[in-house]
Amino acid sequence: MNKILTTITAVASLVSAVFSASAHAGEVLDRVLAAKTLTVAVGTDWGPASHVNEKHELDGDEVEIAKGIAKYLGVDAKFVTPSWDIIAAGKWQGRWDMAMGSMIPTKARAELFDFPAILGWGPIVAVVHKDSKATKPADLEGKVIGMVAGGAYEAYANHTFTPGWENAKPTTYQFKPGEVKITTSSNIAFDDLRLGDGVRLDAVLTDDATARAAIKGGYPLKILEPALLTTPGAIAILPGDKEFHDKIAAAVNAMRDNGTLTELSMKWYGVDYTFEK
Repeated sequence: MNKILTTITAVASLVSAVFSASAHAGEVLDRVLAAKTLTVAVGTDWGPASHVNEKHELDGDEVEIAKGIAKYLGVDAKFVTPSWDIIAAGKWQGRWDMAMGSMIPTKARAELFDFPAILGWGPIVAVVHKDSKATKPADLEGKVIGMVAGGAYEAYANHTFTPGWENAKPTTYQFKPGEVKITTSSNIAFDDLRLGDGVRLDAVLTDDATARAAIKGGYPLKILEPALLTTPGAIAILPGDKEFHDKIAAAVNAMRDNGTLTELSMKWYGVDYTFEK
């Protein structure tokens, strides 16, 4: 009798779990369509990806992509600008539906997020002051390195980076920092680095596009070769809504197929980052 009761209880629990999961299926997509609004988290200082332009409006590659996704869904795009560490923490509490920022899909992040679409591939690089004697990443052994909190850069610096995407190559670490300094944005780290070689920082870890945009903007910096690694950058949503996942994936695939992603990459970066090199 006890065995029968145990079996019945287990089956009931399983059925309950299935119905519970089904209750959440399509919840985000339904909310977006009902409100006719896709709320998207972006940054105000993410360089060509997203920034505030001279008209005091959000602009950039990922802002335009988000608008394209909203158009595909038949809704309007609404933007919010939380800091990256808040986005990466995963505790969104319904404040936005989707996050841009080309989040790198590591194994740790796969436990918090669903990644419906990869927007492109880009190198992670080490940037130093133009007067630095460093000529390659290995020269940064034991140095003070700055970077954004809670991201792949921090994981690389701490030798804990674990790729979570298909066919990822093992990570090779080219140096070990003596000290890691965390900031809320790459621009803050660049501001520290521009004060001079070793004044506050010896180098900053960031993505290649952000580094090149800073240099183009007048920062006295240089990029060390070779790149530390090349990673995909993805759109992030919270898990549990396959319909929402599939719609975003379809929208991005449509923009990839008709050349929009390449056009936007060339417009904002001068480089086609949409495929793995």
